Amino acid sequence: MTSKLTGTVALVTGASSGIGTATARQLAEQGASVALVARRKDRLDDLAAEITAAGGTALAVEADITDSAQAAAAVQQTVEHFGRLDILVNNAGLMLLGPVVGADPTEWERMIAVNVQGLLHTTHAALPHLLKAAEEGPRRVADIVNISSIAGREAWNGYGVYNLTKFGVNGFTESLRKEITQRHVRVGVLEPGGVATELASHNDHKPDIREATATFYEQTEVLQPEDIADGVAYMVTRPRHASIGELWIMPTDQA
Repeated sequence: MTSKLTGTVALVTGASSGIGTATARQLAEQGASVALVARRKDRLDDLAAEITAAGGTALAVEADITDSAQAAAAVQQTVEHFGRLDILVNNAGLMLLGPVVGADPTEWERMIAVNVQGLLHTTHAALPHLLKAAEEGPRRVADIVNISSIAGREAWNGYGVYNLTKFGVNGFTESLRKEITQRHVRVGVLEPGGVATELASHNDHKPDIREATATFYEQTEVLQPEDIADGVAYMVTRPRHASIGELWIMPTDQA
């Protein structure tokens, strides 16, 4: 039986944990060959072996996408290995919370580098290949899914620069959607609420924030990475004539 994504190639950033890992598994189950991109090569190798053992196809690509040359090389390695690129999932993200007053600007720079510049680097490198795939079989359509956040829809005290990056992702996604979707490269944004991933642990060195996030996760039945992976799979498996521009997935307790 042919799966919906048989014959296609997907690249997932931030594939070494959480939403990225779950998305890579889901796309492989749907028949896509998957390039796993992140910095933690050991985890990528383990995931690639798992996908292969389950009958899928995966390639581990170690790269720091905040470096434009490494992001471009990751895309090029994917295309050279698999021969094409049909789906890009920009998932890599960093969340460092706290007030703007008295903040450490290096934390802002790190978030902007991962959440914004990394997404731009991979998208820029991938676009020529996605446009080409949209003109060819097997589907004659290609997809970009940018993983944003509810923090791209609503701003909160203490989330200032994280909000900035996610509002920026939403704005960039909408502009790019208007630029290229009629060329059958669909561009969509997926905005999760609370998900059980490593994201909150990025603030473990800040006791007040660690306590607040721990309380939220204790009191909320949060989403699992697989819930978001299901959303990504839904977006990229729509028929050619249907484009999902925005998908907002929230824990019922948080909605």
